[in-house]
Amino acid sequence: MPKDGATPAADWWRGCVIYQVYPRSFQDTTGDGSGDLAGVTRRLPYIASLGVDAVWLSPFFKSPMADMGYDVSDYRDVDPMFGTLADFDALIAEAHRLGLKIIIDQVLSHSSDKHPWFVESRASRDNPKADWYIWAPPKPDGTAPNNWMSIFGGPGWEWDSTRRQYYQHNFLASQPDLNFHNPDVQDALLESVRFWLDRGVDGFRLDTVNFYVHDKWLRDNPPLPKSIAGENEEPNPYEYQDHLFDKTQPENIDFLKRFRALLNEYKGRASVGEVGDGARSLQTVAAYTSGGDKLNMCYTFDLLGPKFSADHVRTCIADFEKAVTDGWVCWAFSNHDVIRHVTRWTRPGGDPETVAKFSIGLLACLRGSICIYQGEELGLEEAELAFEDLRDPYGIRFWPGYKGRDGCRTPMVWEAQAEQGAFTDGKPWLPIPSEHRALAVDRQQRETESALARYRSVFAARGTLSALIHGSIALLEAKGDVLAFVREAGDERLLCIFNFADKAASWPVPARLGGAEPFAFPGAAGDLEVGRITLAPLGYFIARLV
Repeated sequence: MPKDGATPAADWWRGCVIYQVYPRSFQDTTGDGSGDLAGVTRRLPYIASLGVDAVWLSPFFKSPMADMGYDVSDYRDVDPMFGTLADFDALIAEAHRLGLKIIIDQVLSHSSDKHPWFVESRASRDNPKADWYIWAPPKPDGTAPNNWMSIFGGPGWEWDSTRRQYYQHNFLASQPDLNFHNPDVQDALLESVRFWLDRGVDGFRLDTVNFYVHDKWLRDNPPLPKSIAGENEEPNPYEYQDHLFDKTQPENIDFLKRFRALLNEYKGRASVGEVGDGARSLQTVAAYTSGGDKLNMCYTFDLLGPKFSADHVRTCIADFEKAVTDGWVCWAFSNHDVIRHVTRWTRPGGDPETVAKFSIGLLACLRGSICIYQGEELGLEEAELAFEDLRDPYGIRFWPGYKGRDGCRTPMVWEAQAEQGAFTDGKPWLPIPSEHRALAVDRQQRETESALARYRSVFAARGTLSALIHGSIALLEAKGDVLAFVREAGDERLLCIFNFADKAASWPVPARLGGAEPFAFPGAAGDLEVGRITLAPLGYFIARLV
């Protein structure tokens, strides 16, 4: 981040670098094979050494772990497998001592079916929490109330024999959706958020933020046009619908305003929402981040997919800049839900390390905040796991057409020669690929040209450049597989060019930009000759415009 005061403390999130930790796979201190909060605390100096600003912790709340903690049974406690509230407090204290912010994952759209709220709700139709979840009677023939689907497969409704009604779930049947049309539900959830604010957290990553509110009339979703035409080949039937009514309802805006008002009671707190809304994602981001009274920023899945080309990234940038006029975005290439981007984007015969180094140069230059996922800085590829090793219910359900998310969730490798990579003294909850050992932290820290070294140097350089932290972006015309744009803040103007192709490319510098001087940005290389820049395959070039 800028050291000259250009970004006020309350605006620390604007242009920040976030490091996502999946606690179960980061560091185990108890020997049970699963990571814990004490392990995260132990490794915080490593995270700080990367030059990032904040740490996002995936869920560590009390949970039956049917969906790896995204099924919360107590919003105000730490699951014993991760430690205690005292461990969390120690983590916060150490992070703040190191100058790191802590962002925690809030899973508000649904709870576990073991949560006391749901246990009470399903007990009868007239108890105090009877309307805290989405209940509906069956159709006359006994089938579900409508055609809504679960992302994890099958109908999005589950029959309950006690109430003799269906309850709605967007994910597992053991993850019933909360009823946000009930103000008591909103009040209870916001109080759980206040609990963590009082413990000193700096921000929240809001899981499935556009799933909170459902259509109160329970209208059917229409099919997608490609489904009608018989052209849909998705492995998951959820992708056959146009999800007009089971998520992204207008009433969600009012809750987000309440959420922001709560955050505003505390100094320097921030929020980032996960938006999964298909072709409407950017419009949803615009709605959720505009006006300064809702979320600080959102991220979408636009760059978390298989497309890797200058044209795709250019389109994403242009669409965002057009749709989101006064909001903010957080870009990411990998996270705990998708195949690691080094695997997605390395072409046959290509070099994964080259892709990793190119990618962080690109990510660092995009306008917005950025988030990297643990192990990304090592250039880790997706792990290939046997079916019997899977723990992800999503992958187990759709195997082999879809292998799930375990391949990106395998444990961190800290030491190449240590048993289990120094992640644990026991048997890790997921196997550690032998290929990952060669990329271990201890090995890369000794190499000046490693992916880890590139990440550190890029973050260090980015933190000194106001144009990259909060400057504007202007796309430039480019032919072939070349992306070019200008980042500008005050008198600082940077020309950024990226060659996505597997062969060298050249790009003519428009005369209207003025003079261009090479700038020593980590990894940037190319030849600048009389108004033309030549780039290596998967190479990038940064220049100062004068």
